[in-house]
Amino acid sequence: MNSKSVKILLVEDDLSFGSVLKSFLEINDYQVDWVDDGKYAFDHFKRGTFNICILDVMLPHVDGFTIAGEIRKINSEVPIVFLTAKKLKEDVLQGYGAGGDDYITKPFDTDILLAKISAILARRDFQSATKDIYTIGRFVFNAKLRTLAINDAETKLSPKEAELLELLASTPNKLLNREQALKKIWGADDYFTARSMDVYVTKLRRYLADDPLLVIKNIHGAGFQLIIKDS
Repeated sequence: MNSKSVKILLVEDDLSFGSVLKSFLEINDYQVDWVDDGKYAFDHFKRGTFNICILDVMLPHVDGFTIAGEIRKINSEVPIVFLTAKKLKEDVLQGYGAGGDDYITKPFDTDILLAKISAILARRDFQSATKDIYTIGRFVFNAKLRTLAINDAETKLSPKEAELLELLASTPNKLLNREQALKKIWGADDYFTARSMDVYVTKLRRYLADDPLLVIKNIHGAGFQLIIKDS
């Protein structure tokens, strides 16, 4: 992934340090949205599309671990890196338990931070590139070829059908945030794209109807869940 296409959510309440770190990351060609108060961080995350989140732990109003937990409820994929002066083993374990991909204690070398960001993004790119086949209940979904097969029957999906099904299949039984899905697939979150998405969800439900253990559930005002029931 080219760093110029990477968007970072930086949550840091120290105005001096936050300003310096934002400038440093931008000098290295990253796009950075900086939030300096924990209570605004999750709403800001929901409104944007980010490739990685860098969260301070000790923040006013809402701490970084809590923010990470909220993010993980709607997005299990976006990498999260904690920056903190808390060095106790219990704090580090809490960070990883909250869904963090890395835990960096202050003070730190900014070149090390760059290397960690690059490594995390490269790993996520590799995982995305190698994940083409999904088993969804009795179905086999080939995201690359856009085919959905069950027994000897195969359906060819449209590009948007395949993109939407891949987002659902990559987070089974978890919430797919409506706003993020719309921005990723349609490039906008408005009335018309939302109605279009509802049409595609209806199509996917029809395709998956041959397996009664599969349900695409509408979570009002939030998004959708691909629920795979136990047989």
